[in-house]
Amino acid sequence: MGCGRVGSELAARLEARGHTVSVIDKREIAFRMLRFDFKGQKVHGYGFDEDVLREAGIERAGAFAAVSNGDNSNIVAARLAREKFEVPTVVARIYDPRRAEIYQRLGIPTVATVKWATDQVMRILIPDEIASDWKDPSEGVSLVTLVLPISWAGWTVEQLESNGHRRVVAVTRVGHARIPPPRMLLQEGDQVHLAVDEEGLEELRPMIIAGHRRPDADRYVLEPSGEPQAVRGPAEPQGGAPVGRGPVGRGPGGRGQRSDQEVRS
Repeated sequence: MGCGRVGSELAARLEARGHTVSVIDKREIAFRMLRFDFKGQKVHGYGFDEDVLREAGIERAGAFAAVSNGDNSNIVAARLAREKFEVPTVVARIYDPRRAEIYQRLGIPTVATVKWATDQVMRILIPDEIASDWKDPSEGVSLVTLVLPISWAGWTVEQLESNGHRRVVAVTRVGHARIPPPRMLLQEGDQVHLAVDEEGLEELRPMIIAGHRRPDADRYVLEPSGEPQAVRGPAEPQGGAPVGRGPVGRGPGGRGQRSDQEVRS
């Protein structure tokens, strides 16, 4: 439901993968957004009207996406598809992040475009900010991304982890993402993607603030328990990896050179 930029692109991608697609929109002119070679069904009407949904084939649908520009229309249509027509896979696009969280808890997967975009911009503008890329409906686990504080350059991946609370799932370096080995050295400018629970997130926040705002002489070191401990003066984290702006990842030219060095046990 919805034939704007998202709906038309979604229809094109699904059809390209061999799926049969029906598109519903209340404005007939909106169908001009579809590609010229679109072979699916175009249904003019409201996506929360049961007769319109039946005309579009809702009773034999394997999935339903409500991606119009109206939150209320999307939610009503999504609930109809899920609860009345028992479509197995349903997703709704929601602009209001507060509504998105409510419906997520009700079991309707939502895509909150405003919240996601805001989080990404905040992460770039304010490095202290921890942006949530994904959160499960119970809010027990989140996927977050942080820009590595300069004072953490030289830490290994395993030093950011805490058993049962934080796990590094990927590192993006110079635009390229990779799944890191535990002893991979982190470098200035890295984006670190972590899976965290509520306790892990609470531990991470003060560490991020300290990492960005403390002078080089005042750093945090992780204890075996995963708890951060402030130390004064030059410090070495567990395993002997240097902390701070040492020679790791720096060539003769100084700042800006990258290296994928790993600590060998």
